[in-house]
Amino acid sequence: MGYNQRNAKVDDNQKEIVEALRRVGAKVWHVHTIKNFYDIQVAFRGQLFAIEIKDGAKFPKYYTGLTKEEKRTYLETKLSEGEAKCMEAMQGAGVPYHIVSSIDEAINLLYNNK
Repeated sequence: MGYNQRNAKVDDNQKEIVEALRRVGAKVWHVHTIKNFYDIQVAFRGQLFAIEIKDGAKFPKYYTGLTKEEKRTYLETKLSEGEAKCMEAMQGAGVPYHIVSSIDEAINLLYNNK
């Protein structure tokens, strides 16, 4: 997994998700410029989160009716090859790799991740 910086494409909803996380008191660092990495690193109430952001506005309507597990499976299909390798490496090291597609998913992750 390389860590070269790059000009990364940012999902349309990343700014609003980051702003919402900061409004609830989270500290957010943009790491999407690191090649083959996730989008943001978030610190909240003693926990550190590796978060990949996907643009839920581009998903089919049925996405909202999926269970949490089904959503996770769907989101994993939207990862690039580099993102998927990063997820595998993080999980292999015992670090959760989170994928969110909306403000609600991001906020729920912080408050419901125990």
